Amino acid sequence: MAFSPTLARIHEAQQILASHFPPTRMVAAPAISRPDADVYLKIETELPTGSFKPRGALYALTINRRKGGINEVTASSTGNHGAAVAWAAKTLGVPATIFLPANPNPVKRKKIADLGARIVEAGGPDLADAFLQAREYSAKPGVYFLNDATDPDLPAGPATIGLEILAELPEVAAVYVPMGDTALIRGVGAALKQVKPDVKIVGVQAERAPSYYLSWKAGHAVPTETCDTCADGLATRTPETENVQAIRKVVDDVILVTEGELISAIGVLYERERTLAEPAGAASTAAFLKQPHPSGVAALLVTGANISDAVRLRAGLPITKVENT
Repeated sequence: MAFSPTLARIHEAQQILASHFPPTRMVAAPAISRPDADVYLKIETELPTGSFKPRGALYALTINRRKGGINEVTASSTGNHGAAVAWAAKTLGVPATIFLPANPNPVKRKKIADLGARIVEAGGPDLADAFLQAREYSAKPGVYFLNDATDPDLPAGPATIGLEILAELPEVAAVYVPMGDTALIRGVGAALKQVKPDVKIVGVQAERAPSYYLSWKAGHAVPTETCDTCADGLATRTPETENVQAIRKVVDDVILVTEGELISAIGVLYERERTLAEPAGAASTAAFLKQPHPSGVAALLVTGANISDAVRLRAGLPITKVENT
């Protein structure tokens, strides 16, 4: 069942995460701001593994491990969640097996391997086959399937981002949030709406992976046949019904961005704001550049920086060679 965390659970997550890393930086973005809209970037890329994902993975694994009976943790992932689970597992001393789609992002795959997790590349190019294999493997006793899309505890981790934004920007009027499997926006949205109900939550999806946008509009799960986008962190084609209901309670608007707009936003962040982002990490910036909030303070989440050489080349960024492991 999808879970919208209470403030008590979010504060519990804050306490657990605080012993592993501090709140992430909020920086002004004058090159993106408008005369009537001040923009700030919430920089999640400096967390362990280079994305926001350790927040949810560490919190969920910590509280479930306390219950006992976990001998191994598994995940299916396009990369960032898998790396976060591998990091959380290593931090807590639990073996991890990560199921990836075929030909995954080499930067993300290498991070998972470097963290000591076992890797299984499964099936086709998107997450569907990897999920099915992970679920089947996780039916064994003592194996905890930490599934990003459906784990009931995980959203309290990324929800802490919402409280951190309010602590630094109590006047914030709009928060732009990338929307893949929706754990991030369900958590951030729940935190913000419980403390400041009038803040506008803007979800962002890739135009070529619009399943949750279509579902949010329709009020029920609308799967897509493909999710072929450079933003692998947003590549979801099979929405969960409970997640659709949850985002309809907290998300005020959803903006679709094109592949070109994602690539352009990577360049804007790198050249104007000295911030490196992968396509999903630049999605909020792409959405604001396309449809800026009309007035007030806007916060844009920069959620990941694990960018492949192929995408670096498309965005005109310097190339850093990463060997597949």
